[in-house]
Amino acid sequence: MAFNVTLEITDDIAKITLSGELDASAAKVFQEKVEEAAKQDLTKLVLMMQDLEYMASAGLRVLVFSKQKMGSDVDIYVVSPQEMVMDTLEKTGFHHSVIVLDKYDPAQIG
Repeated sequence: MAFNVTLEITDDIAKITLSGELDASAAKVFQEKVEEAAKQDLTKLVLMMQDLEYMASAGLRVLVFSKQKMGSDVDIYVVSPQEMVMDTLEKTGFHHSVIVLDKYDPAQIG
């Protein structure tokens, strides 16, 4: 499945929706969206992952990059990661650096 990424910014919240397979060739596109979001004055970065089927190590590097780029004042939410993606986050310990939510709930994020 092809990779797709979209960015939506509302007030101080950036929402990046990821779908398909985040492999090495797709990681650059994801990183560009993170960099675009980082130019804004944000307090939250929400990564919608319910349709992300696979994430290679290159995708994980972009997640680490996003944490560094956004800074400690920005909370990063990972929403609805599929089992394989969550397994990658857990094996690397990155799930401790983000807030993982089962579903998107603006009340929990806002």
